[in-house]
Amino acid sequence: MESFFRTHDYLIDHLQASVRRELMDEIDWSSRMIGIKGTRGVGKTTFLLQYAKERFGHDRSCLYINMNNLYIQGRGIAEFAGEFHKIGGKVLLIDQVFKHPDWSKELRKCHDLYPNLKIVFTGSSVMRLKEENPELNGIVSSYNLRGFSFREYLNLKSGIAIPSYRLHHILGHHEEIARSVLDQVDPSLYFKDYLHHGFYPFFLENGNYSENLIKTMNMMMEVDILLVKQIELKYLPKIKKLFYLLSVSGTGTPNISQLAKEIDLSRSTALNYIKYLADARLINLVYSKGEDFPKKPARVLMHNPNLIYTIYPRRNDSQDVEDTFFVNTMWKDHVVHKGEKHGSFLVDGELQFKVLDDESGLRNNSKYIYAVNNLACGHDNVIPLWLFGLLY
Repeated sequence: MESFFRTHDYLIDHLQASVRRELMDEIDWSSRMIGIKGTRGVGKTTFLLQYAKERFGHDRSCLYINMNNLYIQGRGIAEFAGEFHKIGGKVLLIDQVFKHPDWSKELRKCHDLYPNLKIVFTGSSVMRLKEENPELNGIVSSYNLRGFSFREYLNLKSGIAIPSYRLHHILGHHEEIARSVLDQVDPSLYFKDYLHHGFYPFFLENGNYSENLIKTMNMMMEVDILLVKQIELKYLPKIKKLFYLLSVSGTGTPNISQLAKEIDLSRSTALNYIKYLADARLINLVYSKGEDFPKKPARVLMHNPNLIYTIYPRRNDSQDVEDTFFVNTMWKDHVVHKGEKHGSFLVDGELQFKVLDDESGLRNNSKYIYAVNNLACGHDNVIPLWLFGLLY
């Protein structure tokens, strides 16, 4: 056990967390079992360690472990948790819990055997904690850690502290909010960079961002989708090809039958794989109102704009990038459907949005809220696109 504490202390001492994620204050930390899901690469490990450092420091009642450790995999989560509990452990932080084949049953054992032990674990966004693991129903609180918002990126890069805003607040007070930001910083100096390389925290590292993102995308498909969904390895090339075809075909309505034929899959299997890619946060699916999976999506977008620039850097369709940003930032707390006309979105079943590159394409219609790029401050129902990056 001593070696685990040494590793924990080393990681805490060398933690470099430039941004405190807002999720830290949204979680009810009094829960006995907390699951934190998120896309690979968004900083789940850093988040766990930041929590440990803030709340416990080097107090040995808290311990971080990673399920890549062969000792823990060999002993099992419940047995290891029992050893930790026996020496006074109160909070066990388990990273990549899905690496253990019986992780959900092991967590249930921990819950039943050690009532004074709190467990916080991270897992893949592909996981369905309650739907696919009934033993966790009623005992786990589930949260999602997302990539950096434009607000978080802007605060980090400019050294300011802009708060997040609810959608209704932005809609009702966007001119006031925009002016308050513009008094401190010019968002246009940072917005293009964010769209290109600001969603995943490894822009903070010295390595090549695109290469890191390519590795991360491959890991999402090779580990998150195949391992969690128990798909045979031989189907991996088909999943990768499907993702590539979706990524380079634009953001319109996909031809599922044609895609299935090109990859040599049944139509239903192709739809399932598309859903898995969405669960892995590689793509976002936008349906017409009243429809959902297994219906065909009305539009398929990359999960965030960084993926567009990395997968196909020569394609520079600003409308695709802007639509992708809009859907991604809305996706945290809102439901997005395809709007009535091309290029529009229906948010929460009632708000009609149109995303534009600039005001030159504006044909003002009072039924729409216009989210316009290349605009510093808006007016009436015309709102700068960057402002929606302050939603979290």
